Amino acid sequence: MAIAGRRLGVVLAFFGLWAGLAVEQSARGDFHISPSGMDSHTGTESKPFATLERARDAARALKRDHKLPAGGLTIWLRGGDYVRTNALELSAEDSGTPESPIVWRAYKNETVRLLGGRKLTGFQTVADQAARSRLDEQARGQVVQLNLRALGVTDFGEMKSRGFGRPTAVAHCELFYDHKPMTLARWPNEGEFARIAGYPSGQRDEHGGQLGALTNGFFYAGDRPRRWQDTSDLWAHGYWAYDWANSYERVAALDVEQRLVKTGPPHGHYGFRKDQRFYFLNVLEELDQPGEWFLDRKTGVLYFWPPSVANPPAGTISGAETLLSLLDQPLLKLTGVSNVTFRGLTLEATRANAVEIRGGASNRITACLIRNIGNHGVVISGGIGHGVVASDVEDTGDGGVDMNGGDRQTLSPGGHFVENCHFQRQGRWSKCYVPAVHIVGVGLRASHNLIHDHPHCAILFSGNDHLMEFNEIHHIALETGDVGAIYTGRDYTFRGNKIRHNFIHHTGGVGMGSMGVYMDDCVSGTEVFGNVFYKVHWAMFIGGGRDHQVVNNLFVDCDPAVRMDGRGLDKTPVWFNMVNDTMRKRLHAVPLALYRARYPEMQTLDAYYGAPEGPAPPAGTFTGVPPERNVLARNVCVGKWLELGWHARTNHVAVRDNYVGADAGVIAPDRMDFRIRKDSPVWQTGFQEIPVKQIGLRDDELRRELQNRRLKGAM
Repeated sequence: MAIAGRRLGVVLAFFGLWAGLAVEQSARGDFHISPSGMDSHTGTESKPFATLERARDAARALKRDHKLPAGGLTIWLRGGDYVRTNALELSAEDSGTPESPIVWRAYKNETVRLLGGRKLTGFQTVADQAARSRLDEQARGQVVQLNLRALGVTDFGEMKSRGFGRPTAVAHCELFYDHKPMTLARWPNEGEFARIAGYPSGQRDEHGGQLGALTNGFFYAGDRPRRWQDTSDLWAHGYWAYDWANSYERVAALDVEQRLVKTGPPHGHYGFRKDQRFYFLNVLEELDQPGEWFLDRKTGVLYFWPPSVANPPAGTISGAETLLSLLDQPLLKLTGVSNVTFRGLTLEATRANAVEIRGGASNRITACLIRNIGNHGVVISGGIGHGVVASDVEDTGDGGVDMNGGDRQTLSPGGHFVENCHFQRQGRWSKCYVPAVHIVGVGLRASHNLIHDHPHCAILFSGNDHLMEFNEIHHIALETGDVGAIYTGRDYTFRGNKIRHNFIHHTGGVGMGSMGVYMDDCVSGTEVFGNVFYKVHWAMFIGGGRDHQVVNNLFVDCDPAVRMDGRGLDKTPVWFNMVNDTMRKRLHAVPLALYRARYPEMQTLDAYYGAPEGPAPPAGTFTGVPPERNVLARNVCVGKWLELGWHARTNHVAVRDNYVGADAGVIAPDRMDFRIRKDSPVWQTGFQEIPVKQIGLRDDELRRELQNRRLKGAM
């Protein structure tokens, strides 16, 4: 035991000397990490560490010994892939200070990737006759296969029910080819849907329509499923009752004689409505076009039709990277951390969130490429003043950046922000209410972002005193309906929010279509100022709310520019209960004295709910809440202007000094030039020039750094 103790002492002394040498060396400069380095090195440029954890611990020791350089410490990551089998976890002891921040940064123009997946090679043509026979004849010579279990890959994750009203679930493994997500074999194919043909028994929905009971399933048309030999892991995705509420459900039973599908448990929401859209997925027989894949979880064999190559040589799929996501944790996890920046990195192929920041202050994700992520790009929860800056967020299973900060009980701002970022193709799986930017709390900001190609809404917010400005948003609501590019709803206490100087254009939408700014279900008190709306269905929609200021906006070719209703006066139970119960409860969930002082217009609700300090109105006297005190002023409209309906009346809105007419002098909308000529008559209304050239991404040092990396193929 004594000898063992002496040996242990020698080992500990060695590691203490090792750490001491690293700290001593680092005190004279920054740390360096390289995939070809060694953790026994001192972390210099010539002798870099091998792992992020070793650099983290060396920086932690510097801080502990009060040796952080006065101007801050940079941890340089040399080029290469850092394959992650766990999250890089930072805690409070890994924080910098405002005077000495810690920056984790890609070295010069070198490619640095934190990778949560595995590169796949060794694909072979499909030789198994049983598997070949299940494929379409046209696919048999195109599909290749790879035995993942033979490579040691056995954890494929689980497919789980996802979508509207579901908690976020870590994704199953996914296949990416040439940095793009591939499609799990499905029918009908990408971009197409089947339709619910009916259901065994019906029930009334809350709006008086008919729905099929979730437990009884639904009927489909045609006999395509008869050819499917194994449906033990069959799934279905659909907009089962409404075009804004989707979910993925495991198929519990498939009766090809009755053409009946039963899903769950757990079951979805609402019920099944005739003619709503759905498709089946995870079916080997439907691997029938380039870009589709299927994993037989029983055997571990992955089947894939590469998008760009016919009859690839054995073991190869052209020169493009084929990647399988495996990590079920974030790539970066910061808890209680402050004054740390990650700059110039690519974060790719985790099945979870790419980055999680919880608590702490003033952390930054800058000039990073975040792509092919199973859940969200960045999740910020609590803390103060965190920012995602000049980064590209692409192809996420759920949302882009999810920010929650500030305190609604004290109206203290959180100060988080998303700025100068490019978002595209969020909601690959969950589809609805997984926006590019989700804002929750008090005093958060989204500015100068470019957002496009999204199935649902671009910016979703709740809470108070948020600022959404200088964002360009287009081609959203590509798969859903009754949705807004910028959306909030159902709370009279969401006040002080400003939507200023955004450019919203070419929105999509099915069914009820899409809106530009959607103030849903009586939400109130938003300022909408100086925005440009072009080719948007209902550009500005006030859904029963009060106290909105819609001022100095430009509407071109919208249908219409402004639409307003008075649903808060409707006597139908679904709407009457909303304002009499849900909205009343949400009023009393906040400190009303504070809110009424900050937002005096809330006091006008006393006429309908009674004063907070007074007696409750007599039972049965509540008659609803009208959409009063809305203002439409100094707007310019080329095209259809204003529609009021569903209990809304002209005395509910002040309409003044607006200019409506084709001769507004907009220079060239068809060329996306929305400046207004100096001789236009609109200036006589008091209309103020909109700074259209400042909208969207800014060309600054950080964006140039990111784009230079991408153009050089480094990312």
